[in-house]
This record gives sequence, C-alpha cells and structure tokens, in this order.
Amino acid sequence: MRNQIYFGDNLSILQSLPDASVDLVYIDPPFNTGKVQGRTQIQTVRDENGDRVGFGGRSYKTISLGSRAYKDNYDDFLGFIEPRLIEAYRVLKPAGSLYFHIDYREVHYCKILLDDIFGRDSFINEIIWAYDYGGRSKRKWPAKHDNILYYARDPHNYTFNYEEVERIPYMAPGLVGKEKAARGKFPTDTWWHTIVGTNSKEKTGYPTQKPVGILRRIIQASSNPGDIVMDFFAGSGTVGEVCLELDRRFILIDNNSQAIEVMKKRFENRPEIDWIGNRTK
Repeated sequence: MRNQIYFGDNLSILQSLPDASVDLVYIDPPFNTGKVQGRTQIQTVRDENGDRVGFGGRSYKTISLGSRAYKDNYDDFLGFIEPRLIEAYRVLKPAGSLYFHIDYREVHYCKILLDDIFGRDSFINEIIWAYDYGGRSKRKWPAKHDNILYYARDPHNYTFNYEEVERIPYMAPGLVGKEKAARGKFPTDTWWHTIVGTNSKEKTGYPTQKPVGILRRIIQASSNPGDIVMDFFAGSGTVGEVCLELDRRFILIDNNSQAIEVMKKRFENRPEIDWIGNRTK
C-alpha cells in the first residue's frame, strides 16, 4: 500500500477500509473546548521603531503573515467520537493499538467509552504529556498537560518495542552510576516534552500541531517498519512525517482544507504519497 492522504469525512472513509488492515491508530481529535483554536503566523524584521526588542537590544517590527483557525465545539462530543472509535477498533489488526490524545475536560468520559468498545482489559496506559509553556491562570493550578489513552486490540498480544524507544536522561544521574546515566532510562507514563513553539523548526502554522518527538516515541514503540499507521484527525500531518522517517506507511484523513494545504506544503516533492479527495490537487 502507498501512503495515502484523504480529504473528506473521516467516518465515511473509515467505513470504506477493510477489517484488520491497520497496525496502529493515533488520533488527536478536537478537545471540545468550546473555543476557536487558532494560530497567527508572524515574521519579525529589523526596524528602529519596531514593537519588540530582540537580541542585543535591537528593535524589530512584527508582520502578520495570516492565520488559521477552526471551531473546537461539539454539542455531543461522545456522540460524535463513538462511531469513529468503533471503526478504529474494527480496522485494527489483531496485534494493533490505539493512542487516543485528549485533554482533561473529556478524558474521563472517553476512558469509559473506550473501555466499552475495547474492553477494560485492553487498557494499557494513560500517558501524561506534560509541558511548561503558554499562559498561566491566577485562579487555579495552570493546566499544562494532555492525556493519551493507550489501548491494545488484544491485551495479550500487541506490538510494543521496548528496545526501539529512545531513552531519556535520568533526573538524578548521580544516583544510578555512570553506565546507567550514559545509557539513559526508559520513559515512564509521564512524558516531559515541550510543545511546538513559535520559533520551532517544526512549526507549520497549523493550530494544535503536535511535536515530532511525541509521535516518534509512540510509533517506535507500537509499530514496526513497513506497518500501516493511521491518523484520521491528521491536522498538520506529523504522523506522516514520522512514518516517512521511520519507514512506516500511513493513512491520514482530515476534512479541513487548511490542514490539507499545510500537509501539501509539508510533503511537497514526496511522490510516494497518494492524495485522495476532489480538492487535494
């Protein structure tokens, strides 16, 4: 199978895929925040009368290059996501896994829903992705984490490549000895990783873009070279980028024309990708 990027409704596309045809599903659906998610792209240029100060006290002017946004609001989020999760379960291969990326507002409801679809025994982990960036509330503890629910199609037989996962530094290397400190430790279920920052080389300008490092760890652990990885809320296409890096194949689906535009730019000059949908060419 060639790599595929679909422009269209993910439910109807999922329903067209054969049973047991995908090795790994990662999804990052809208978090149902009730807000408009957006990001404005900017450029800074030297200007003595600029609106910001940079390195060495030099003045810079901010130029807006445009913005991208989508509404993150569903009256019935569970009613929206349930049929899509049922299809995700159907298309997973027997040793396949699902990583469901959500936030604190919906995670407890979604956990119950996934327990019902996959079975409680198929729940493997709740991963906490913690970061330290952005605004800070003065009326509560600032929310600086996302939740990733990890389920296996078969809890007794699923892909998990312990040796393939990149190790991380010990927080207190002096307590474990030089050899262990040099090797690093296997990540736990709490992942400290920065978001895609404004000046990051990864930045595509798409709202809610997720870091390559988070997706690389998931795809290394829960798939093998040549496997098929699917993201049916593809957004900026980070899953596809990591799959190209790690020799996996992918199916990406999104119904947002802005997402397709970002992915076309991200994957330009990649002839191994088929674009499917009447507005992707």
